[in-house]
Amino acid sequence: MLWATDCAEHVLPYFEKEYPEDERPRKAIEAGRSWVCDEIPFSEVRAAALATHAAARDAWDPAARAAARAAGQAAGTAHIAGHAPHAADYAVKAAEAAGVTGEREWQYKHLPKHLHSIIRN
Repeated sequence: MLWATDCAEHVLPYFEKEYPEDERPRKAIEAGRSWVCDEIPFSEVRAAALATHAAARDAWDPAARAAARAAGQAAGTAHIAGHAPHAADYAVKAAEAAGVTGEREWQYKHLPKHLHSIIRN
């Protein structure tokens, strides 16, 4: 969860640049982190994830849309751990849509060492 939220937060500026008043993706990232710390129940992080996917559907900018999806998938990790790599994949899509390279390398550098052996190539 924490790595997934880090990945989503790294590309969040692409969303916030286009939609500065829409806090749904940021709130989903915060909800994911709060859930890890046992500060909020699953129902709240799930609601934040669903709201963020709605923000993605509302977004017309491809980088912003992918960044919102990254945040939604990150928060969705509370439900199914398999959402974490989807958060990373959407973060890469957001960066690529913004014309930025090197996102996958950034993710790998921030991936906890005990998870290096299970990543996809």
